[in-house]
Amino acid sequence: MLDRAPPHDPQTIDAEATAAVAKALAHPARVKIIAFLLSRPGCIGGDIVEKVGLAQSTVSEHLRILKASGLVVGTIERPRICYSLDPQVLAPLHALIEMIEARDAEAGAPCCYTPQGCVPEETDQ
Repeated sequence: MLDRAPPHDPQTIDAEATAAVAKALAHPARVKIIAFLLSRPGCIGGDIVEKVGLAQSTVSEHLRILKASGLVVGTIERPRICYSLDPQVLAPLHALIEMIEARDAEAGAPCCYTPQGCVPEETDQ
């Protein structure tokens, strides 16, 4: 792992924004949609339906959730609807993941975190 400065203060986590993005990503079909959008700069809604293999109404609902989180943005250019990703929306989730990774790297061994600090867990040998 690379040496980095400790990221962000845990007290500055935007819990609402982090949870919204995590919730939007918390379904395999939505992850497939994101992966598909990553493979193209934009796409027609029908391409998403074909790629994900779900009914149009189901894909529309997943896109609605992704758009509500801000992760996916869409523009209507009749007769097409083109979707793209807004990576800036991931910043709060990215910051939280960085903090978790940094803490894990600092600890080295599994610990039980108490008010007194890290108490190494006993391992069965």
